[in-house]
Amino acid sequence: MAYWLVKSEPSVYPWEQLEKDKETAWTGVRNYAARLHLRAMKKGDEVLYYHSNEGMDIVGIAKVAKEAYHDPTTDDERWDAVDIKAFKRLKHPVSLDAIKKDKRLKEMALVRIGRLSVQPVTDEEWKVVMELAGN
Repeated sequence: MAYWLVKSEPSVYPWEQLEKDKETAWTGVRNYAARLHLRAMKKGDEVLYYHSNEGMDIVGIAKVAKEAYHDPTTDDERWDAVDIKAFKRLKHPVSLDAIKKDKRLKEMALVRIGRLSVQPVTDEEWKVVMELAGN
């Protein structure tokens, strides 16, 4: 199993909406590096759900429910989507500030490549985030 992080602005699609919907198509990704990550996601992989721009916290864990397929929001065949489903809310949100202050996370993509909307997370990074979240 691999780990990932996806970003959404809470005013666009907050974690609470994913919990209510239970599952959603993760569409609208228009970055080639992020697309590669979408294509690498496998059913059952766990995904950190990060509120970007407002809040700037990791707030929950989702799971990949359906592997990459053509993004239905565009006719452009270059772009893909995956389906994710809500798994569980973190006990304590993990702020970007807390991540940046933890030396164990200095190489995390969220710190190094902050604008990338879909990112890989290493096993060690996952463990640290879970520790910070109290999970």
